Amino acid sequence: MRLTGTLLSKIGEWSKKYGNLPDRYIDRVMEKVYWKSPPGKPQYLRRKIVATKKFYFSIHRPWTTTFQVENFKHKRRDFVPVEPIKDWSFFRGDRVEVLVGKDRGKQGIVRDIIQERNWIIVQGLNTKLIIQGKTKDFPGICMLIEQPLLVTTQVQLVDPYDLKGAPIEWRYTEEGEKVRISTRSNRIIPIPVSSKETIDYKSPELYMERPKDTVADHVKEVTFEAHLKTFEMDIMDKMGIKEDRVPKKYFWY
Repeated sequence: MRLTGTLLSKIGEWSKKYGNLPDRYIDRVMEKVYWKSPPGKPQYLRRKIVATKKFYFSIHRPWTTTFQVENFKHKRRDFVPVEPIKDWSFFRGDRVEVLVGKDRGKQGIVRDIIQERNWIIVQGLNTKLIIQGKTKDFPGICMLIEQPLLVTTQVQLVDPYDLKGAPIEWRYTEEGEKVRISTRSNRIIPIPVSSKETIDYKSPELYMERPKDTVADHVKEVTFEAHLKTFEMDIMDKMGIKEDRVPKKYFWY
């Protein structure tokens, strides 16, 4: 099956962990609203507002310009369905073993997660040579870019007991904690601490609040209410200024 893209409406939970961005910001950046005429009608008729609900997900994150360009470029026929995974088992910092390609048998650390495509990117493995900045007078710069790997068939978690790839299962301990268990050695594969790391901090416990950070007690506090007024009208209402001027008549020709 040719995995060129997927039609989904939401970004995965673990795909946005590292970016540490609020959901309302991601939804606003992804949403594209435009006007569209009814099918079979002339373009000059009254149009209706259409919002984008399905997106093309790739290695580029939704808050980047490249994501917007790809969604503008790809058509519906380019997308293929992707079956969602109920219990996601791969996290940032996990050691995995590659099962396919030129790096088959090698082990590496998970650098990024693309849950919408069931992909992970392993640091330094499954790379592709890309030439950037090539012109007539300049040969360009060669760069090795890691390509995504499918978690269902192309990678496997490494058992910390013998450092070999092993299938895993989610089970509950006697204390009721849900953990990953290697089915070969029946040992727990702990979730790495680096899975909590974001672009802002290494660990949530070690993060120190900055002067411009929003305090947790003020998160639900409403600081702005939108009104159907212009900026000038809003200022006049707050200052108690009343408009007593009579506008001159004007005509459209």
